[in-house]
Amino acid sequence: VQLQASGGGLVEPGGSLRLSCEASGNFLMIDVMAWYRQAPGKERELVADIDSGGEVKYTDSVKGRFTISRDFAKNTVSLRMDSLRPEDTAVYYCNVDARRPEDMQSYRYWGQGTKVTVSS
Repeated sequence: VQLQASGGGLVEPGGSLRLSCEASGNFLMIDVMAWYRQAPGKERELVADIDSGGEVKYTDSVKGRFTISRDFAKNTVSLRMDSLRPEDTAVYYCNVDARRPEDMQSYRYWGQGTKVTVSS
């Protein structure tokens, strides 16, 4: 499974960005699609995820500002980020739990990070 993320960049505080990630390769289905982030000197943390039923979950610090969405037909996940703050600065990683056809088990895959910098 390959994950291609895009959409990072530099934005001023209060601004918006949209991250996108497309999954491709040989898999039966994707259970969960998620975004994680890792700020300098900090551990990687879950930002938001969306499961196969469309149920979403957000870390407290982004609730009301970020919106995760998923296109089941295209195997893509997006993260709309509004009201960005300097503390949102991090490398953002796309992540999926996908089922392999060989054993129908779910495995976790990571995309390459995309850097988001919030600064004036």
